[in-house]
Amino acid sequence: MKKRRKDSPAATCDDIAAFAGATGGEDVWLDVIRKMDEVYNDLLQYEVALEDKNAALEDSQQFISSVLTSMSDMLIVCNRAGVIEDVNPALASMLGMEAAALRNRLVFDLFADDESREHATQLFAEQRGTQLEDCEMRLKAANGSAIPVSMNCTPRYNGVGKMRGFVITGRPVGELRRAYQALRRAHEDLKTTQQQLVQSEKMASLGRLVAGVAHELNNPISFVYGNAVAMKRYAERLRRYLGAVHGGADATELDALRGELRIDRLLADLPALIDGMLEGAERTRDIVDALKRFSARGGSERERFDLVEVVDRAVRWVGKGGGGRLEVRRDLPASLPLDGVPGQIQQVVMNLVQNAADATAAVDAPRLEIAGRVENGRAVIDFHDNGPGIPPENLPRLFDPFFTTKPVGQGTGLGLAISYGIVERHGGELSAANHQRGGALFRLVLPLEP
Repeated sequence: MKKRRKDSPAATCDDIAAFAGATGGEDVWLDVIRKMDEVYNDLLQYEVALEDKNAALEDSQQFISSVLTSMSDMLIVCNRAGVIEDVNPALASMLGMEAAALRNRLVFDLFADDESREHATQLFAEQRGTQLEDCEMRLKAANGSAIPVSMNCTPRYNGVGKMRGFVITGRPVGELRRAYQALRRAHEDLKTTQQQLVQSEKMASLGRLVAGVAHELNNPISFVYGNAVAMKRYAERLRRYLGAVHGGADATELDALRGELRIDRLLADLPALIDGMLEGAERTRDIVDALKRFSARGGSERERFDLVEVVDRAVRWVGKGGGGRLEVRRDLPASLPLDGVPGQIQQVVMNLVQNAADATAAVDAPRLEIAGRVENGRAVIDFHDNGPGIPPENLPRLFDPFFTTKPVGQGTGLGLAISYGIVERHGGELSAANHQRGGALFRLVLPLEP
């Protein structure tokens, strides 16, 4: 069997037919259909999960808002000599005294220990407008107990710039610690929810493109399979020939058998077959590696990669997954080296190409033009489709989380929002506009590797 090029249509069809015949024919394709149904069910589950995560995110935001609004600081306004001019109810409640009883008293009398009084006295004695931040002191309550308070002190000036006194704010340390802990927990919950949303959106995108990925894997696998079948036949011929050699056949018989089995042609063809199998296996490994990087949870290890290769791979996956209706015209440099997370950038590009495919679904001849260039040390990639464009009222909200113009069940509104965040973390920019020739224009800008 001759070695075929991996991109040869005849070779691919023959190999697929041979593979299907060898593995059960229609049963194989029925199994593929069942697997696709499972993927569709998984996508529905991802949709429900995204809605649950959205509700959890809103609850977390409301919780943070309630924590912030419930915090109240004490306030003391005093003159340069430390005489209290006014206080707020929070301080009176904290000390268990009436606000009127605190006015016209020295602020130093409010402290419970000598160290705090000494610190405050030194601050007032310097009279240099020194600002005090987050200094822990102890205030004396009406019952004689000491209340640790984190205090801030800021000079107060009149209209001509002369210092009139101080404004002291503070909060009990225990309350601060509890509030900080609550905020920290809420922040961690938000981060976890965001990571789950990103991962769910990534898996939903991968599910939509599973057909394209399968087609991408089909060529190298079929190529390896076809060469393996040829090598199996060659192995049988070599076994017969070596059997004759070890069986004691004379030179005439060996020459005749060598010609009959075409051993010389076989030996000349073996290196090419082996090289072809290695090439197909390496191509399969690269595709699987790209899938792993794309679907890896929380993958954040930066590395050097080529943006042009990422764009090409994203176009192949989306194009084959969408049935090949979208015509993609590329005008890109030979290479655009970047430093970042290639799986995340691929997610961005795939989202932009998928959006173009969705936007041009009703167009007779859907087309996407991808043009790249280098400007001021940055890679600039334009994605221009021939769809209806973006309504002007939607442009300001395009990158808002959960904003979508697609029907319910066909979009989560997270793709562009997540893409915007990814590009921003890579030090780049993602923008959208309507092209002067019609259609939408998305521009991806990323810094080139130094």
